[in-house]
Amino acid sequence: MIKTAITFVMVGFIFSFSWAQQQEEPPTSFTDSLKQTIVAKKIYVTKPIETPPNIDGVLDEGIWGVVEWATDYIENQPDENTPPSHQTKFKIIYDAKYLYIGVRCLDDEPDKIVKRLSRRDGFDGDWVEFNIDSYHDKRTAFSFTVTAAGVKGDEFISNNGNNWDASWNPIWYTKTNVDDEGWTAEIKIPLSQLKFGDAPDQVWGLQSTRRYFRGEERSLWQRKPVDQPGWVSEFGELHGLKNLEPQKQLEIQPYTVAKGETYEAEEGNPFRDGDDTNITVGLDAKIGVTNDLTLDLTVNPDFGQVEADPSAIALDGFQIFFQEQRPFFVENKNIFDFRVSNSEAGNTFGSDNVFYSRRIGRTPHGFPDVGDGEFANVPDKTPIIGAAKFSGKTKDGWAIGVLESVTAKRFATVDANGDRRKEIVEPLTNYFVGRLQKDFNERNSYVGGIFTATNRADLPESLNFLHTSAYTGALDFKHQWNNRDWYVGGNVVFSHVKGSEEAILNTQQTIRHLFQRVGADHLEVDENRTSLTGTAGNIQLGKVGNGHWKFETGGTWRSPELELNDIGFQRESDDIRHYTWIGYQTLKPDSTFRRVGINYNHWSAWDFGGNHNYLQFNTNSWQNWKGNWFSNIGFNYAPIQYSNFALRGGPRLKRSPWMSFWNGINTDNRKKIRFNVFHNGRKAFDNSINTYYVEAGFTYQPINALRISAYPSYQINNDKLQFVDNLEVGGETVYLNGAIEQRTLSMSFRLNYTINPNLTIQYWGQPFISRGRYASFKNVTNPVADTFENRFEAYTPQQINLVDNTYQVDTDLDGTTDFSFGNPDFSFVQFRSNLVLRWEYIPGSEIFLVWSQDVSRSGDPMAGLLDDLDNNVFGQTPQNIFLLKATYRFVF
Repeated sequence: MIKTAITFVMVGFIFSFSWAQQQEEPPTSFTDSLKQTIVAKKIYVTKPIETPPNIDGVLDEGIWGVVEWATDYIENQPDENTPPSHQTKFKIIYDAKYLYIGVRCLDDEPDKIVKRLSRRDGFDGDWVEFNIDSYHDKRTAFSFTVTAAGVKGDEFISNNGNNWDASWNPIWYTKTNVDDEGWTAEIKIPLSQLKFGDAPDQVWGLQSTRRYFRGEERSLWQRKPVDQPGWVSEFGELHGLKNLEPQKQLEIQPYTVAKGETYEAEEGNPFRDGDDTNITVGLDAKIGVTNDLTLDLTVNPDFGQVEADPSAIALDGFQIFFQEQRPFFVENKNIFDFRVSNSEAGNTFGSDNVFYSRRIGRTPHGFPDVGDGEFANVPDKTPIIGAAKFSGKTKDGWAIGVLESVTAKRFATVDANGDRRKEIVEPLTNYFVGRLQKDFNERNSYVGGIFTATNRADLPESLNFLHTSAYTGALDFKHQWNNRDWYVGGNVVFSHVKGSEEAILNTQQTIRHLFQRVGADHLEVDENRTSLTGTAGNIQLGKVGNGHWKFETGGTWRSPELELNDIGFQRESDDIRHYTWIGYQTLKPDSTFRRVGINYNHWSAWDFGGNHNYLQFNTNSWQNWKGNWFSNIGFNYAPIQYSNFALRGGPRLKRSPWMSFWNGINTDNRKKIRFNVFHNGRKAFDNSINTYYVEAGFTYQPINALRISAYPSYQINNDKLQFVDNLEVGGETVYLNGAIEQRTLSMSFRLNYTINPNLTIQYWGQPFISRGRYASFKNVTNPVADTFENRFEAYTPQQINLVDNTYQVDTDLDGTTDFSFGNPDFSFVQFRSNLVLRWEYIPGSEIFLVWSQDVSRSGDPMAGLLDDLDNNVFGQTPQNIFLLKATYRFVF
């Protein structure tokens, strides 16, 4: 059966490849011939200077006259290859330490130039941007953006424009000015913030983009057709850079944090007396080993000002993926990113990654053994003793990333009437990640690899369920041809974990693996194993350029023994999946739309036992309307769905065929007030599942300095076969399920006030409540039956009775309770908020004032949502955290 499943994947892949080959035909019209014409590269020639200009935003110094203006921008959006509404021009000069850019954005109505204020990387209002490919590798670049209000934005561009990393925060300088001809900007970029080789005569890639806000128009210095794939590869060129000396970056940034915490005191608990205070210090450093490669160091890093994760609750048993927000791990994360099966089609567990940095510094794994009358003080996170990151890209096309981090051994303190003992809850752990990638074939191809290692020292018996070590190795590649219109790529991943018999048995039985699954003949639990070795991979073929049509097809797999979660993120295993995506896009605006896209997708999945578990079809469309509104709509149909995980080790469960939809509408984001609404729903044909989610809200900007947004959401989840528990009754397993009615209500509120680009106040708050009520309990007896009602035996009201919050079940009605289980009804209530004042008092040096609040409680499942939220949030004592953090960046 497994061979049959793999054959289906390969047949689909070959069929799609044949379809793609048939599409690559000679042009059939003069218009098509023009689309396939290679756009000529523009060249700008700069010159060195002796006396630098004064960076005040006014281009009045004579030194700017040593070079000519570059102009003739061409519109890119909405009507590509047409003259823009207003022209732009720039000049570039340089000296031994800096690159200087002067730019004029012409506008015949300067009083209407939009100067919205925001924090760094706000990108609002009118702006102009310069992308510099100083490596000239045609895949990576440094981006510098300045708005008419003087707000700076900077991003590191990688993967030929598919990744834009806004966490990159170099030191550079800019000023702007509005005059009768429009607005101007002067930019000063230290060469130490760029990466380039030591050739006496340099050639860099160069692109400039202007946003004309009133018309929501983008114009480019170097033309890039809409249907041309890539971004950095299409840049023009900057010439005239002679005898530049590569600058080795050296920055040291010490910090100090004063922290105070208040919370509701717990009577009798010596660890919860109502308040805590402490002061910590740490250090971040950035050392240019060469001009190409940088060593980042952090000692006792602080992540206190990072915004809290949004509230969420999952009933499927799988871990929730949260984005990394800590600056040390976010910066240059593209180098370490290694997704197992990323695809244009989606629905391939795209968040699965060989490296998931949130494993480092996580909540401790263990919990102390606490008796009656005892109290425990358990740390909420594992401190990072130190971390180092060596990363960069050489002029020869080698991308290098090495990350080493050590987290501390952590203990919980247990108090028994004044007698205290320590119990370990997290061992000393070393994490290592090594990444290497090489461009070749004129930057049209690359091959690479990654290796990760997690090693835990001296595991005590209480933590014997953890792996002593975990290793992952992987290779990836991509080849592009026909001017990057076509590509083939993929990866293969190997994992190996070691540990005690208890640890490996625990891994075999986790929800990711479930080797104990009933009826899974290809799996077997081995209690004597001390290691597991698994594989995963992905291979895909696609076309993304030259015309209206795009497509991608491929196959991906995760073997049953694959285990990445010591330092990576993995949702499921035992999966083989084929996917195909076909997309159509318009290239020119018409009387109704600026742009439109239409897509088709399908997915089909098997397990390694050859069971066909999944088949789904999708069609969707997105629209950018003439008035700059955006909308989208999509439909799914799933005629086949079986779950290997729904019964948590029980047999494979058939899910009824279903259909779903989604739809979103965003009004013009240029307006002072704009509205967004998004909703989706799913319904099984037999009504066994019925879900609906809606989020609607607004963003209001009454003045340039103030922005307010509120986005409430409401979710309905009705599932007549929701897992409750597996119970052993009379030598047999009862696969207990129930009908759940779950309601979730939340609202995300934000307020941003920008006093000036270097001084901002930001507030975020989210009340959240999720309530679930269970009824109609049943035992799944025939999980793959064709009709829903035949998959279970439902308990009648006479068989089940609720007493003292415990259900008692008398299956044979003989008056004797056969088994019981706790009431699974729940209500989870949470309120989280952050208030942050940030002042960048000199470039690269900051002061943060932070006030965070957190209330997390169990509510009353029988109460109304709003009443329960009010009783458990607004009437409670929150946990308050106050932080004062000061940093100073020394640049040498």
